Amino acid sequence: MTRDSTANGLPRATAGETLAVMGDVYVPNIAKGVIIRRPKVVGVAEKLGLDERAIRRLQTLNEKYGPGPLMLNMPEGKPMALILDPDHANRVLNETPEPFATAEWAKRKALEHFEPDMALVSHGPERAERRRFNEEVLQSECPVHGLGARFVQVVEQEANELLTQVERHSDKLDWDMFEATWNRVVRRVVLGDTARDDHALTEMLEKLRSAANWAFFHPGHDRVKDEFLERVRTYLKRGEEGSLAGEIARVPTNDTTQPEHQFPQYLFAFDPAGMATFRALALLAAHPNQAERAQAEIAENAGKPAPELDFLRACLLESLRLWPTTPMVLRQTTEATEWENGTMPAETSILILAPYFHRDDRHLDEADRFNPDLWLEPDAAGDWPLIPFSGGTGICPGRRVVLTVTSHMLARLLQGRELQLNPPTRLLSSKPMPPLLNNYDLEFKVGSRQ
Repeated sequence: MTRDSTANGLPRATAGETLAVMGDVYVPNIAKGVIIRRPKVVGVAEKLGLDERAIRRLQTLNEKYGPGPLMLNMPEGKPMALILDPDHANRVLNETPEPFATAEWAKRKALEHFEPDMALVSHGPERAERRRFNEEVLQSECPVHGLGARFVQVVEQEANELLTQVERHSDKLDWDMFEATWNRVVRRVVLGDTARDDHALTEMLEKLRSAANWAFFHPGHDRVKDEFLERVRTYLKRGEEGSLAGEIARVPTNDTTQPEHQFPQYLFAFDPAGMATFRALALLAAHPNQAERAQAEIAENAGKPAPELDFLRACLLESLRLWPTTPMVLRQTTEATEWENGTMPAETSILILAPYFHRDDRHLDEADRFNPDLWLEPDAAGDWPLIPFSGGTGICPGRRVVLTVTSHMLARLLQGRELQLNPPTRLLSSKPMPPLLNNYDLEFKVGSRQ
């Protein structure tokens, strides 16, 4: 094995390899939109197979340099490293926030556009307090949130309205129809029923997220940000019962907590959850046997207020494994760290590329197949880093709320119905799942089950 090693012993990519990583990994993911997706670019990335190129690039580097971590050949002052080994990925995730902070510099610059004091881009005592608040509001360790039955009710009401709309449109369901419904669900779950039709709030957040895609290259929309945060504060002060905003009354806060900076993340995080839900619908439409299992679970749990729907949750997790909505998991070292091969400098930005681990066909037998049982069998993946909601101590505190809402949306849309992709060849169970599935151009024909 040949190496161009750094002085500290860690393998170092050549300048050409670094440019290739930028071209195959960083640039496509940034172009697709890190904070809010750019639908046209997502479509191009799907057609060109750019996600597969990123996976193959890291596999090639892993075969040349071994486990790494691999330092990229960057200009002085901005050290960056790729994680190529599953044990190293687990170490970084489990040793968050010290010495691997979630407040990576580029992430901070992006999220400053609409949630500058959010836990994800905080550190030290500020992060600890804000993380505690989020975990308590979201009831992170509860399989079903205390408001789970209420959230399911919201989903069913909005899904019923969507299905009525589908009938009026010749039984067609597309992304635009689904997204409008999904946004209403999210606003009601997060802020309350009075926010149901607050389209302006969603539009403001989308504008701020679009600026955040450019991070420090965009001057920001300060007026829009101030107006957006003030509108969020209004909903939080109202604290509508049956919403996450209403939970603030029972959760202690102080001057550090900044609830109005935590709640934009709830709205933000539900956006990719909607993408995962629509892709899961496509997976079930393309896999009739798995769709039958879903129908059986739906029938078995009919009438229960907030069942966990284990199989449908597994389908959502498989959607996120096949097509991660957060492909680039970023950390930053707060001090020099020791590895088997040497020392990584402090202030190094670290990338864990989720698709590289989720789709590594050298180690996962069904890397490119729809296999929800991977999430139902204890220890099926062992210690392999499958990270649909990040992982370790920095795992998404809202993951269980998201799985409740998404699985019940799937259940309501599927119950007593058969969905067929238009065209049916859009996704085939007989072929490996594509490296990227563009949710924006998915369309379904919805019919009754025979």
